[in-house]
Amino acid sequence: MRNVALADVDAVDRPVLAIGTDYPPHYLLKFHRHRRAQFLYAATGIMLVDTAGASWTVPTHRAVLIPPGVDHQVLMDDVSTRSLYIEPLAVPWFPNRCQVVDVAPLLRALLLAAVELPAEYDRHGRDGALVELILHEIQSLTALPFELPMPHRDDLRGQCQRFASAPSIQEIPTQWAKALGVSTRTFNRIFRAETGLTFQQWRQRACVRHAIRLLATGSTVTQVAATLGYDTPAAFSTMFTKSVGTAPKSFRRW
Repeated sequence: MRNVALADVDAVDRPVLAIGTDYPPHYLLKFHRHRRAQFLYAATGIMLVDTAGASWTVPTHRAVLIPPGVDHQVLMDDVSTRSLYIEPLAVPWFPNRCQVVDVAPLLRALLLAAVELPAEYDRHGRDGALVELILHEIQSLTALPFELPMPHRDDLRGQCQRFASAPSIQEIPTQWAKALGVSTRTFNRIFRAETGLTFQQWRQRACVRHAIRLLATGSTVTQVAATLGYDTPAAFSTMFTKSVGTAPKSFRRW
């Protein structure tokens, strides 16, 4: 099924519905929710997924798992998706919060095949076996560290959103504490309570998230390192590889 509205097929009695959708550049899917769990795969482009409490970057050939009933919005940057909508009872192991995962070649091929299935595919034949294999593959995936939790406090959330749009490794907690009118010690305590991460951990994730987007849109490793405030491209590459598990050049579009 290609460019089919979920509402038109959601009532079909099948545990999984696979839909491929092509989006125009910089298209924003405003906040919405699904009755089914969603496995949202970026066949091309890069997606930015937001919920009330966090943000996720989803590069090409990665996917985000979105639990049923979770309000979310997605900014599509030259994206073509292959999306699975899954009945909750079929995936009792599905995470209760969004996760970004890598999609290996086997699962990628299965997803491409799945969107060619009709809505009412044969559950007991080859099509049903394909769907079952997809679910087994998804269950074995490990989450990538692409989540950027956001605080609930309005003043701190505003600071985080500002930083996330243009992060720099050079910013330190003292600057943020001063802006919020608290001591650095109090700021560090509040920040960890609100985000679950230290300021340094959160700052690094924000830098990685921004770097992925810059790399995916054609920036060089040297350019990204300079944008984020790293002294050398090597220092940035070391941090990125340690955080993500692959070198930054693997995220470049060309």
